[in-house]
Amino acid sequence: MTAPTSALEPWPDTVDWRPVSRDLIWVELIRLGAMEILLLGGVVAVWAATANRLLGLGVIAVLAIGIWRAFVIVRAVAAWGYAERDHDLLVRHGLLVRRLSIVPYARMQFVDVTAGPLERLFDLATVQLHTAAAATDAKVPGLPPAEAARLRDRLTALGEDRAEGL
Repeated sequence: MTAPTSALEPWPDTVDWRPVSRDLIWVELIRLGAMEILLLGGVVAVWAATANRLLGLGVIAVLAIGIWRAFVIVRAVAAWGYAERDHDLLVRHGLLVRRLSIVPYARMQFVDVTAGPLERLFDLATVQLHTAAAATDAKVPGLPPAEAARLRDRLTALGEDRAEGL
């Protein structure tokens, strides 16, 4: 058994991390673009109706935040990863606040695979793991459907095997 890593190290480097698809960046950028259009439309409509010069600053702020968020999305997608170990699944994500979720196979109750319209457009799916404690649920977005199905089937089989031993 390997020596335990520090709790302050965000991602154990002794694990073989699998990244999510880079196409997830496009999905998130399209979502951001839709939100930007809605926000800009609202600010511009109010600006046109009131002719308040301060709302011009609101337009600039919405655009600036959108550009900043686009850069963050690219880095955030790169931070997502998962690793299958003998007794548990590790899921990592986050830039400023890094999160490492460790879900024991024996604690899994069920596994969902979902794909919204944008995800289907880019041939992606999300695997969601559910446990008895909602705080320990984990999800892995941005997987090709074949990998999502493989992971779902593997996690379900491992969960059943481990649960029999309880």
